[in-house]
Amino acid sequence: MTKRLTQYILIALVLGIVAGYVVHSSFPASAEAFATRVELLPFAFLRLIKMIIAPLVFSTLVVGIAKMGDIGTVGRVGGKALGWFLFASLLSLTLGMVLVETLEPGKVMQLELPDAAAAASSGVQGTALTLKGFIEHLIPTSMADAMSRNEILQIVVFSLFFGVAMAALGERGRVVIDVMDSISHIMLKVTGYVMLFAPLAVFGALAGSVAKEGLEIIGVYGVFMGEFYLGLLILWALLITLGGLIVGPRVLRLIRRVREPTILAFSTASSEAAYPKTLEELERFGASNRVASFVLPLGYSFNLDGSMMYCTFAVMFIAQVYGIELSFGQQLMMVAILMLTSKGMAGVPRASLVVIAATLGQFNIPETGLLLLLGVDHFLDMGRSATNVIGNSIATVVVSKWEGELKTEAEAEAMVNPATAIPVRKS
Repeated sequence: MTKRLTQYILIALVLGIVAGYVVHSSFPASAEAFATRVELLPFAFLRLIKMIIAPLVFSTLVVGIAKMGDIGTVGRVGGKALGWFLFASLLSLTLGMVLVETLEPGKVMQLELPDAAAAASSGVQGTALTLKGFIEHLIPTSMADAMSRNEILQIVVFSLFFGVAMAALGERGRVVIDVMDSISHIMLKVTGYVMLFAPLAVFGALAGSVAKEGLEIIGVYGVFMGEFYLGLLILWALLITLGGLIVGPRVLRLIRRVREPTILAFSTASSEAAYPKTLEELERFGASNRVASFVLPLGYSFNLDGSMMYCTFAVMFIAQVYGIELSFGQQLMMVAILMLTSKGMAGVPRASLVVIAATLGQFNIPETGLLLLLGVDHFLDMGRSATNVIGNSIATVVVSKWEGELKTEAEAEAMVNPATAIPVRKS
């Protein structure tokens, strides 16, 4: 079923581009109306995904923490995860900075600058990061409010307290642990049902975008997009190489294992859409359930590698378009600021634009430069969303390896589906 769904998603991706191009070129007067209607498909799908994200993250994270047994283990695993996240974040941000400075896509394109009065039309407001604002984004006023708004970082904070407290109760908390474990498995089954609608969502997302913008927009911004995707490929290679140094050659099988959630994230331009399937495939690969249930939700708040690389790439691109030169010290400061502002960035479309807008203001770069990116942001978001899935998958497997809890795929499959497990012959 997994291979079939992947094939359907790829077919839908191609059909979406073709249908969008036909409408854009042959029926231009109807393109806007067609896009409005067909984009209801990804809209509905993403709402279904958001419907299951909060209970899935909460139940799997709480069970993962409770199974660790004590706060010391939670701190150890969390420390290893955050250490990897910070290293990967620095790598992503620095790579974006180096590439855009080397390739200089802003100077090559020579685009006409947008009118300063058009700032509001971007629909993105950049608010400078404050300590109070960060705390508000970190700590929920209530769990119900955090779950209703799918604030993953706030859900993670509450789940940490809840899971540690449940583990501290010992046997008294065993009943709740079993209930939460059952809920997590139920949500994974619901996820399977929701994923059946993925090909329709992919078709709608691509058909709508191409119908409105046409393939020409890809040509106009081809230099910028091509160089950005080159950067993503380099980032993939670096992350896979680093993962291979720790996990070994199995890291290549991991990439094959998570190809479906990666394609789904690419097609829908949403890392969040791929979360449930990514968690399932990581456990089938052999990652510890308790580690995966803990590290992956953290990664969705702290380890969006593709989005972080895009932040430095986009800010420097806009600066080049305006002819603004930033000193080496300013560039280092930018990396440091983005290391902070990108944490807690939601894995949903356009979230990185908010971070970029805030960063532009810090360096006196006109925020109207965002208008240069909005036309192709969906196509850029597809690549960075897929990269976020790869980065978080590697991070989860690496931490499982460091904890000594990375099983073979045969052992993992036996635990997931004992009926189909192949007995291991002892010599």
